[in-house]
Amino acid sequence: MIRIAILRAGRRDAFPPVEQALADPNGLLAAGGDLSPQRLLDAYAQGIFPWFSDGEPILWWSPDPRMLFDTSAMHLPRRLRRWLRDCDWQIHADRDFAAVMRACAAPRAGHSGTWITDAMLDAYQQMHRLGHAHSVEVYADETLVGGIYGVAIGQMFFGESMFSRASNGSKVALLALARLLRRRGWPLIDAQVSSDHLTTLGAFELPRTEFGRRIRELGQRPGRIGSWEADCSGWRGADLLQE
Repeated sequence: MIRIAILRAGRRDAFPPVEQALADPNGLLAAGGDLSPQRLLDAYAQGIFPWFSDGEPILWWSPDPRMLFDTSAMHLPRRLRRWLRDCDWQIHADRDFAAVMRACAAPRAGHSGTWITDAMLDAYQQMHRLGHAHSVEVYADETLVGGIYGVAIGQMFFGESMFSRASNGSKVALLALARLLRRRGWPLIDAQVSSDHLTTLGAFELPRTEFGRRIRELGQRPGRIGSWEADCSGWRGADLLQE
């Protein structure tokens, strides 16, 4: 029988130590609670994130190892690099956070349903209004073709989900996010769990103990609460080849 901590909604129950997370399923730590801004900020500051489907209680996770990007060491495969030379897609930040979340929540080929429930949509849009959650959007003319969103605490960015409506759309969004953060001196993007696709762009794994140490350090540094809309205004896809 699986035994995990049960949190109460509307209460400030503390999360158990992440070392108590299950090995199978990897990282399951607690259930219940709520998706209030303070609960979410508490969770991310400890390397914990919510992930659950409709009809399930809120489930909280802290997998081991953790997948990350170093913003100064993103990998551009040769074919992508050639393609970017002529990419005139426009890149923006926080221009339409809700549209990015809805696109990430849309059903994908071979999958039924989504873990980005209505409750998650509401919670992260509230986080965005408070200046803690951010998106990067990619447009071909005025059509949204890719994007990514996540949560910032201090100088740490916790990626949540990304999408493509055109080939390379999510890659351009991720690379633009890395460029934006790199220019500020923010070194890491949390990508949560391992994936072959992310590895091709330079993602690497870090043991949970080391991940926890890094996010505690970065989370205490002065960050940027509020809109990031002006941060990459006027960027084009080809600009990602610079630096």
